[in-house]
Amino acid sequence: MFGSKSHKISIDHDLYERLEKAAQVAGYSSTEEFVIHILETTAPAGSAADSEEEVRKRLQGLGYLE
Repeated sequence: MFGSKSHKISIDHDLYERLEKAAQVAGYSSTEEFVIHILETTAPAGSAADSEEEVRKRLQGLGYLE
C-alpha cells in the first residue's frame, strides 16, 4: 500500500467495476493505485480544506441547506 496506514472503505460493486475498467484503460498497475491517485489529486490538503462555515454557505447557496 502507498502510505503508512491502511484503511478500508466499501465501494458499490458497479462503481468498483467502472473504476477497475478505467484503471486498466489508463494504464495503472491496480485499481487501488488509480483510486488513490484520484483521491490525492481531488481531495483538498489539510491546510487548504474549507472551514465548516464556508462549506455551510456554499451548501446554502446551492439550496441544500436553509
